[in-house]
Amino acid sequence: MTNDKNRVIIFDTTLRDGEQSPGCSMTLNEKLRVAEALEHLGVDVIEAGFAIASNGDFDAISQISQLLKNTSVCSLSRASFKDIDRAAEALKKAVRPRIHTFISTSPLHMEHKLQMTPEEVIGRIHDSVSYARNLCDDVEWSCEDGTRTEEDFLYRSIEVAIKAGATTINVPDTVGYTTPDEYEIMMRKIIENVPNSDKAIFSTHCHNDLGLAVANSIAAVQGGARQVECTINGIGERAGNAALEEIIMAFRTRQDALPYHTNIVTENITKTSRLVSSVTGLEVQHNKAIVGANAFAHESGIHQDGMLKNAETYEIMTPESVGLKKSELVMGKHSGRHAFKEKLKDLGYDLGDNEFMSAFTRFKDLADVKKTLYDDDIIAIVDEDRRDNEHMKLESWSFICDSWQPSSATFGLLVDGENLTVSSKGNGPVDASFKALRTLTDGEPHLELYQVHAVTRGTDAQAEVTVRLEENGKTVNGHGAHVDTLVASAKAYVNALNKLKVKRAKTAPEALTL
Repeated sequence: MTNDKNRVIIFDTTLRDGEQSPGCSMTLNEKLRVAEALEHLGVDVIEAGFAIASNGDFDAISQISQLLKNTSVCSLSRASFKDIDRAAEALKKAVRPRIHTFISTSPLHMEHKLQMTPEEVIGRIHDSVSYARNLCDDVEWSCEDGTRTEEDFLYRSIEVAIKAGATTINVPDTVGYTTPDEYEIMMRKIIENVPNSDKAIFSTHCHNDLGLAVANSIAAVQGGARQVECTINGIGERAGNAALEEIIMAFRTRQDALPYHTNIVTENITKTSRLVSSVTGLEVQHNKAIVGANAFAHESGIHQDGMLKNAETYEIMTPESVGLKKSELVMGKHSGRHAFKEKLKDLGYDLGDNEFMSAFTRFKDLADVKKTLYDDDIIAIVDEDRRDNEHMKLESWSFICDSWQPSSATFGLLVDGENLTVSSKGNGPVDASFKALRTLTDGEPHLELYQVHAVTRGTDAQAEVTVRLEENGKTVNGHGAHVDTLVASAKAYVNALNKLKVKRAKTAPEALTL
């Protein structure tokens, strides 16, 4: 427990709650990259997954536990011994393991979801927290649907959890129902009315159904909470979670009203945001606070005039404070390895030898066909090169599109080490491509989204394509980048198929029986 009364612990759940966003399934290698980025960002606790949900989640938690040197690694667990055992096993090699167990406490959830009496829930809280504490010194307990729980029962539940060994108590606004005033008062009253509240850190976990997740999280801190649970870019179930970057920059910018501090290195915010956007395939909306493309853009003549005279007239924080740099022109086709490596370092990338050579080759190839190269082109190259394709990888392609015959697409792929060729005709080359690639899967994925945007300006700009596939209620996003939009489309579809294979093996936590 921290002795600094204004120090706020940042608990990031991008890899668990964030991954439950429609389409946001990540592969193991992608999770490892995000976890490493979160540690560099300065996050205190990373909720790496739900160990019981799938072997993939278990493996991710286990490998993240081995990878991270300083950050606490956490696994979510329901209030059952089987869940808790699985979480403890996954966290065995973590430097700072945490088990996060939960159970619903609202009358609505207890009656209809759990079908348990209040007394049975109290007993389950005691037994599950005690069991977890015997396996791990750091135990967090959450009262699911806490903001709709009756006051006296909430106080009693929390008291039992702390007595059983919980060191962090999370009171989540599970359905995004509360308001800032309500949440601040609730947090104050909990701390005042629970006899042993001084023996735990209180936490906030807010969903954004009414657009109040960030405001509610800050209000809870003002009410005494000293841990905030949040995600990069605010991703999460339904309307998402509280956005880490918005909470952090509110603390940093308004120290007069919000005198709280964290360990977050704000200059790494933009880089981390872009990574999460890349691996999930969810583009950040342009008007998104802090990390949106328009967050520091000024088009109004009055605004531009003020900015030229003094940036503080219309900017309450600097782009540099969140690690945002102008997309500068970079080297061309005659640039060497050393210059490229220095540019990568400037952009925040530290690649291994094989990764570097692969990215450098793609850079040279791009420089041969694209007249003007920008930092964003380099970022797209590296992100695309690091995109995970464990199951299948696109090796070669051919498209036919003219007015004399049906469009067709042919691809050479490496699928589980075997060279395969697939082809199909269609209503245009994109349709033909997707029909051909769909033959590689046994299922029947449906295309829910096909989205194209240019990385930079100009007709020779790289295209970034996002594809969303749905199968039996499970959705995944695929992402691909290339100077040829057709190739980028095929890469995105293959990326989605790889993720769909991972998603098939995963049982949604909310579907698991207690």
